Amino acid sequence: MRKVVSMAESGAAIVFRNGRVVTCDPARPRASAVAVRGGRIAAVGEETEVRQAVEPDADLVDLAGRTVVPGFIDAHNHLACTAETFFAVDARPASAGSIEQLVALVDHAAERTPPGGWVRGFGMDWTKFREGRRPTRWDLDEATRDHPVVILHVSGHYALVNSRALAERGVTDDVADPPGGSLERDDAGRPTGLLLDSATNLVLQSSVDIEGHGPNIHTAIEREALVAMIDEASRRYLAAGLTTICDPQVTSRELGAYREARARGVLRVRTVAMPLSHQLPELLAIGLVGPFGDDWLRIGGMKFYTDGAITGGTAVFSRPMGSHGQYPGTLYHEPAELASLLRAAATAGWQLGIHTMGDRAMGIMLDGVEAAVASAPARDTSDRIEHCTWPTPEQLARIGRLGMIPVTQPGSIAELGDIWRDHLGDRVERATPLREMLELGIQPAISSDAFVQSYRPLDTIAAAVRRITPSGVRVGPDQELTVEEALTAHTIDAARAVGMDDRIGSIEPGKLADLTVVDGDLLGAPPESIRHLPVWMTVVGGAVAYRS
Repeated sequence: MRKVVSMAESGAAIVFRNGRVVTCDPARPRASAVAVRGGRIAAVGEETEVRQAVEPDADLVDLAGRTVVPGFIDAHNHLACTAETFFAVDARPASAGSIEQLVALVDHAAERTPPGGWVRGFGMDWTKFREGRRPTRWDLDEATRDHPVVILHVSGHYALVNSRALAERGVTDDVADPPGGSLERDDAGRPTGLLLDSATNLVLQSSVDIEGHGPNIHTAIEREALVAMIDEASRRYLAAGLTTICDPQVTSRELGAYREARARGVLRVRTVAMPLSHQLPELLAIGLVGPFGDDWLRIGGMKFYTDGAITGGTAVFSRPMGSHGQYPGTLYHEPAELASLLRAAATAGWQLGIHTMGDRAMGIMLDGVEAAVASAPARDTSDRIEHCTWPTPEQLARIGRLGMIPVTQPGSIAELGDIWRDHLGDRVERATPLREMLELGIQPAISSDAFVQSYRPLDTIAAAVRRITPSGVRVGPDQELTVEEALTAHTIDAARAVGMDDRIGSIEPGKLADLTVVDGDLLGAPPESIRHLPVWMTVVGGAVAYRS
């Protein structure tokens, strides 16, 4: 056998030997070698039996004790939007810890942007601002009045814009709050530039008008530029060990860019697109229902929104968030309207994927899903709950009976947990109750919700294993997972969530040869060191797509 020294062709045979192979296949959970050929897993086991399954001159990779796992699958990852963040103002707390710093960053970006061009930023968290207040459009106006500016909040549910952006979109002082959202106003009733939930659509609709079906996170970027951004993001994802993602809010803008990236060969990770529910009438009119596509780019389920976000205070709880109950939350649809949308989609055959955070919103959503499932008894799919942040024990039992898949983000505790503690108080201990789910036989997926949290799977796994907030507070330790449970939730259970568990998610003969090699002993590593383990190699369809 000869040693691999360069990128392998997807049809070439490769034997990975001398490693710790964690298959996520209960029939054979451990091995020391795996062979791939023709883009698929050819054999799994000990080196002698694996070599017999491929040609004698197959390429050889000596793992030197490293850990091989199924290629990581992120079942809730806004790839196109995350790609934008790599080329935008970094407004996260490490860069913008104050309004003054945010304004300086916008000013610097405006100097490099032609007059009239948009300045975009992502990751703002006003709870970290030293001034102790929320920023306004007048703050951004100090940086530039020659450019429209939009800064997305870390949650993705809110946006701050300057006066130029409001004027260009015709948003005046007497604008009404749209259904499912609101504009923050000053004492005189004037919009401050902070747009909450569906109100983001008032400014961002120049790209795609999603009406009141969610927060609009789709900025107006030319397709050519967005494809180049997806190319770069795909490279970074591969370096993190990702091989498949599901974008849970796709409009014609993102789908067009993904199709073009696929045609050019720069969509380097498998991508499942979930159309947003505002497109339901048009898709029903032409008879299009997911799954539709191939193993590289496909349409999956349909995305709906029930409530807002915990971060910022718009999730809907039976006991409103905040120390004084000051955050009643926001519903995107009245309960009957949501139930009608779910029923129409389910009857047509769509898998449902419904953003739901608070327990009151959870009850509304589950009522709608139960009615939808009853109206479509022949439908053969498992519906999804995006986030599923705070279901009551009774609601978890309903979720189990319905066979729904919670697509969760434990990284919220690691990155936003201090805000959640402030908003939820003691209730934060049960936020994202992964252990309770497993004990009820529910198989949740864990995911990143990038750009909201880190897209790196090892960060997500570390957050599921130790629930520690940015300030170092450990919350809900009884809900923590073992490393192996978290790995399962980020591979085969994530594959179930995207409807591809028959071909990816575990290392089994016949499945697509998507592998991630971690440089170290993943299962034996101390919890605090998991996120620091390097990814040594990523294989997609039998080809080495990344090697450190």
